[in-house]
Amino acid sequence: MASLLLTNATCVATFDDAGTEITDGAVYIDDHVIRAVGPASELPDTADRVIDLRDHLVLPGLINTHHHLSQSLTRGVAQNADLLPWLKTLYPIWGRLTDEGIRISTLTGLAELMLSGCTTSSDHHYMFPNDCTLDTQIRAASDIGMRFHAARGAMTLGESAGGMPPDALTENEDAVLADMQRLIETCHDPSLHAMQRIVLAPSSPFAVTESLMRNSAELARESRHVGLHTHLAETLDEEVYCLERYGLRPLAYTASLGWTGDDVWHAHCVHLNADEVRQCAATRTGVAHCPTSNMRLASGIAPLADMLRAGVRVGLGVDGSASNDSGHLLAEARQAMLLQRVAPVRYSSAAVPGGRGGFAGDPAALSAREALRVATRGGAATLGRDDIGAIAAGMSADLVAIDLNRISYAGAGHDPVAAVVFCQPSSVDLSIIHGRVVVENGVLQTLDIGPVLERHRQLSRAMIRGD
Repeated sequence: MASLLLTNATCVATFDDAGTEITDGAVYIDDHVIRAVGPASELPDTADRVIDLRDHLVLPGLINTHHHLSQSLTRGVAQNADLLPWLKTLYPIWGRLTDEGIRISTLTGLAELMLSGCTTSSDHHYMFPNDCTLDTQIRAASDIGMRFHAARGAMTLGESAGGMPPDALTENEDAVLADMQRLIETCHDPSLHAMQRIVLAPSSPFAVTESLMRNSAELARESRHVGLHTHLAETLDEEVYCLERYGLRPLAYTASLGWTGDDVWHAHCVHLNADEVRQCAATRTGVAHCPTSNMRLASGIAPLADMLRAGVRVGLGVDGSASNDSGHLLAEARQAMLLQRVAPVRYSSAAVPGGRGGFAGDPAALSAREALRVATRGGAATLGRDDIGAIAAGMSADLVAIDLNRISYAGAGHDPVAAVVFCQPSSVDLSIIHGRVVVENGVLQTLDIGPVLERHRQLSRAMIRGD
């Protein structure tokens, strides 16, 4: 790859350890690595390509720690249901998924994420009907140019054995473990600046056996930089299920199977108590926070601010496009900030005598910069990466830029970093992944999206209608 200079940016928000923000900043990239960051006047003014970012904010690429890309085929279904009825409605539809559906939905979902500022995404794919394979998703991510953590999920505990999914959507445990081993051997890259890694990700406590949880943890730890991921403590129904079936709360149950540590992150964690938050911090167990999905399914408000204060590794996740109906990671940062501000923290009396009291929020619960740090450095830590999430020499060249000359930012130019969170979420104008320009002038450069969207519409109609 050639050298690239991004220069004259209104602000480069590095999200380095010091939280440096550089006015009239510049970033010098050589090959796929950031080599220098600083004021434009102090960096070399020559490169194979120079991009003038006057009136732009430059940020590290955002990092998505939890998704189900294939769900973009089934948006807007079960609109007024909480998690379990929602799943019961969608399981039969998802049973019609094909390998082509995986490819098309992956390209569509990753394109949406890229345009929203995402440069690294994990995806938790746990259903493989009709001879579907994770290899198809991995190839699609490579084709579009996304840095990708492919999570090989599974469901092995069907309805007949007391689980939630239909038996027809479950897999044989030995076959799952063999496929996990194959994917680690053929697709996992543990090296610095890796574009592709494998994650082992049994679906959830009500969809997999205890033995799969134990054995997948052992398999991951026999390899290098193979993470572990699952859904956890998403709903009160799950808490009841774990107490009745295992005699333990969800976090204690997974901990008993070896699922704590800096190689583990759980999606949601809405229903953690204070002791469990401290346990996650002490064990370095990570969390993927998915605020929009949690609101859509009425699961509750995860204690994000408490987690951050305790030192838990937390990243953002847009979650599945059938429980979020969107894949806009910058919008997710905004939701995270706003939702923490209305999380009930104290009881307040009404000012009028005899009036009703209620719960009040905290306008300082989460700031715009804290939300962006969760979306960048937090996401990197959650995925077990120290080479992405910040703009600094030696880091992977994953950056995005946003034109500040938009009507939505009018009046907020005094603080452009906060503006992109407080104001209407926008698409990015420039995105660079691994030193490669993948979005320019707001247009995706690595894929002709039109034909993909047309095929996506056809596949979606066929799945939902049962054609």
